[in-house]
Amino acid sequence: MTDTPWRTQMPPAARPGHLDRNAMEVLSREECLCLIGNVPVGRVAMIVGGVPVVVPVNFALLDGDVVFRTGTGSKLVAAVERSPLTLEVDSIDVAMRSGWSVLVTGGASEITRPDELAAAAALDLQSWLPGRGRYIRIRSEEVSGRRLS
Repeated sequence: MTDTPWRTQMPPAARPGHLDRNAMEVLSREECLCLIGNVPVGRVAMIVGGVPVVVPVNFALLDGDVVFRTGTGSKLVAAVERSPLTLEVDSIDVAMRSGWSVLVTGGASEITRPDELAAAAALDLQSWLPGRGRYIRIRSEEVSGRRLS
């Protein structure tokens, strides 16, 4: 893993399989990726004009990285600039007061190489909005998750 400015600002993670300071179970990278691999929609967080912005996206996993489709706009600009993006995915059971939350953070990039485009197209990831023909990849440089049961 590379030491990037956004990484140095994150608090140290608790060890997987243990409880954090709030008595939530800390999930391993593998558990996190398994959980989000079964959920089709998450939220991408980015900084736009110095302000945090969070938008929903449908996504898939490709070699442990997050892939989603977009058109022109802030997500594409962030990818072209190779800015860090964060995907947040969760599942909550309000009645049982349980659930989990996973964050995947890493540098974003537009997928342009033919072999990577073919792999992304094989995911059959259909955007819910028209005009979203470009693929964005978030490298899973930092993966963390918590579960409350």
